[in-house]
Amino acid sequence: VQLQASGGGLVQAGGSLRLSCRASGGTFSTYVMAWFRQAPGKEREVVATIRWSSGSTKYADSVKGRFTISRNAVANTMFLQMDSLKPEDTAVYYCAADRDGRASFNRHVYEYWGQGTQVTVSS
Repeated sequence: VQLQASGGGLVQAGGSLRLSCRASGGTFSTYVMAWFRQAPGKEREVVATIRWSSGSTKYADSVKGRFTISRNAVANTMFLQMDSLKPEDTAVYYCAADRDGRASFNRHVYEYWGQGTQVTVSS
């Protein structure tokens, strides 16, 4: 399984960005996909998860109401729409996949990772 993330960039506080993650090399019906982020000097933390089969979602408290995770199952692509961005959202964002579908916030259960895309929010 390969994951390819894209869409990062530099944006002002209050602005929006949309990240994409294209998945290939597998059949994803049992998978949970997720977005994580890692800021300099901090642990990698979950942003949101989505169950591929049903589209059900979970969010970290820090992004609820501002970020939306979604997927296009036909195109094998996951998205993260980020609105009302804050400087504290600055991080490298990673997409990840768990083939056992645990919908966990624990990064260690995710077997596959994309390469990361930088998001920088200026104040």
